[in-house]
Amino acid sequence: MTGPCAGFYPESFALPEGRGAGPSLAASPKPVKAVPFSESTFGTCMVRTTDHRVEYPPAAFLREDYSRRQAFNADNTRFFVFGSNGYWHLYDANSLAYLHVLDGLAGDAEPQWHPTNPNLLYYVPNNGGTVMYSLDVSTGARQTVADFRGQLPAWAQNAAHIWTKSEGSPSADARYWGFMVEDGGYSTLGFIVWDLAQNRLVGSRQNTYRPDHVSMTPSGRWFTSSGFDGTWAWSPDFTKKKKLHHTTEHSDLAIGANGDDMYVSLDYQSNGGDVFYIDIDACPAVPADAVNPPECPRTVLFPTYVNGSTTALHISGKAYARPGWVIITPYGTALSRDGTMPWYGNKVFAMQLAPQARVYELAYHNSVGVTPLAYWSEPQSSVNRDLTRILFNSSWYGTDQSDIEAYLIQLPPGAVH
Repeated sequence: MTGPCAGFYPESFALPEGRGAGPSLAASPKPVKAVPFSESTFGTCMVRTTDHRVEYPPAAFLREDYSRRQAFNADNTRFFVFGSNGYWHLYDANSLAYLHVLDGLAGDAEPQWHPTNPNLLYYVPNNGGTVMYSLDVSTGARQTVADFRGQLPAWAQNAAHIWTKSEGSPSADARYWGFMVEDGGYSTLGFIVWDLAQNRLVGSRQNTYRPDHVSMTPSGRWFTSSGFDGTWAWSPDFTKKKKLHHTTEHSDLAIGANGDDMYVSLDYQSNGGDVFYIDIDACPAVPADAVNPPECPRTVLFPTYVNGSTTALHISGKAYARPGWVIITPYGTALSRDGTMPWYGNKVFAMQLAPQARVYELAYHNSVGVTPLAYWSEPQSSVNRDLTRILFNSSWYGTDQSDIEAYLIQLPPGAVH
């Protein structure tokens, strides 16, 4: 292993497998930055990666942006975080040294790392524009890699904001990108799929409903739109569609062990508050204009309604080099009627996408106690491609939402198998 946890694990170390309730946790002091420590229950190596009061004041927090965004670059030598002042910040992923502000990125710039070049990332103007850029984080060189204006359909001629609405991702190889297109007043005009390798429009569909976000599946075979009118998978030419969910919830797209695209989400309207996955490729498609098609078959991973308990959670499916696994991070978990915490409560764990899913419990995130405007304290976790590093946010038992840091769980290669 390289990085902050090099030399931490004995050769005999094995991740605990199962769904254990775990002990009751007592509040502990916030860890010191860059000093690895053993997670008190599961024995994994953890380390605090940011110090917002020192590294970029007056930022009120430096945090992992979102579970659907890959925080780590191609070779795990860099990661970025988002600051409360609207800027994006670059760190050395091994020494955890703060490097610099990412020049040109602000707000919802939607940065995405290049899949093989560790120095390159892609981004769009804040809230999307009509072009897409690349940035070399080692030199600061910026290039325009896509100019959408010349190839947009007639219905999109007033386009001003072309973006995923902050929560989408390109295909795993960064070739195919799915965007929603909006005018200057943020009224939705439609959807497009863009081939960055050939710099061309693949397909488009006029649409006036504004979804929560859009994305491409890891393979690039499907464009997804996720909103309160449902979550849908569309063929890139928008001739076919599949209904994944009747609404939109916290979710992500992942690669299954069979190489298919998977949709992983939860359903608060189901009897068990089920977390589930869908094999998108295996689901039958219907014509794009079909009315009221059935939802795709799903496989339940686990219920969240357990003896009166409920929870929110985030999902990260970005471990593309470890197909068939996702990271799940429940938070705000309510105790069961008997006063106990359900097995999944307020922890970070790796879950297999399988009917009898295996679970590796990794850490308690300790982000509890924040009540006002608690969004920024949500422990959204982002996993790297080979599932050896997970970056997550925590208030570390604090009650101040303006005091949030990013923490790292580092695992030995192959620990999740």
